[in-house]
Amino acid sequence: MKFKIINLRINVDSRGCLTSIEEIQDVPIEIKRIFYMHHVTEDRGGHAHIDTDQVIIPISGSFKVKLFDGKDTECFDMNDCTKALYVSRLTFTDLFDFSEDAVCLVLANTHYDMRKSLRSMDIYMNFMKDNNLL
Repeated sequence: MKFKIINLRINVDSRGCLTSIEEIQDVPIEIKRIFYMHHVTEDRGGHAHIDTDQVIIPISGSFKVKLFDGKDTECFDMNDCTKALYVSRLTFTDLFDFSEDAVCLVLANTHYDMRKSLRSMDIYMNFMKDNNLL
């Protein structure tokens, strides 16, 4: 699998907690795009990116992330805003089971280009086979 849990730096004082994220230093990517999902009513993801690495952070609430690298599957419960999940390119990703108050922040190392994503499991598996990645 091409993923890892990242423990984010937390600064705590009498006022509360502050978590900062710096590209390369705290996460293993340059950050070119930031987006977040909230008020989610259906599952998200269901695709893989050809050239994009991402870091997924549960800012509020909880959700699950299922990762598939063409061979193995792993599922993560995301419910701690001090833990991020690094997901490398060419990992098929499903996000689901969002709590009502869930906010999912995603940091990406590329600008969005839908043409560089594999939008179904069949397309993904064919791409992986065609490029000898399995």
